[in-house]
Amino acid sequence: MAGILGKKIGMTRLIQDDGRVIPITVVQCTPNTVDQIKTVEKDGYPAIVLGFDALKKPTKTVRYRHLREFKTDAKDLEKYKKGDAVTLEILKDVKEVTITGTSKGKGFQGVIKRYGFTRGPMSHGSHQHREPGSIGTRAKPGRVIKGKRMPGHMGLDTVTIKKVKVIHVDPEKNLLALKGAVPGSKNGLVIIGV
Repeated sequence: MAGILGKKIGMTRLIQDDGRVIPITVVQCTPNTVDQIKTVEKDGYPAIVLGFDALKKPTKTVRYRHLREFKTDAKDLEKYKKGDAVTLEILKDVKEVTITGTSKGKGFQGVIKRYGFTRGPMSHGSHQHREPGSIGTRAKPGRVIKGKRMPGHMGLDTVTIKKVKVIHVDPEKNLLALKGAVPGSKNGLVIIGV
């Protein structure tokens, strides 16, 4: 299996015997359900679609708040069938994982917060306090160069962090402890890849 879906609970810390403090992020991974199995013959590639966080509206079929697809080998498809539960048992012997999440949205921001520009003089005669300053060139090329760092929307990006160390796996409570920070806000979706 290539991964599992979870919900970021928050951050805490572990204090070692020698006094070192290790920051950890706790992720709740309630059992995911296999919603669909894609095969080479039918879909062109082997993959498993997992459903996470089932909706409580009464319907004939179970619907999920989040559906994600994990590509796997054709040999792994034989282990699963539609409706099977995928738990944290798949991460028991794993030391490092890949984490994907959506970073916190910060709205429309200026260049000081967005890129770390320095501000201008704050005295009364200055007209450039938090502005970006000059953005163009002379008559040649006579335009603003593409990629110029300017004010704009910040955050809400898909962020992937590789080789995140697994500190603790608790399959009974469906909790996973990861070393360091994980992208996203509390209760945000986290995709854990093996």
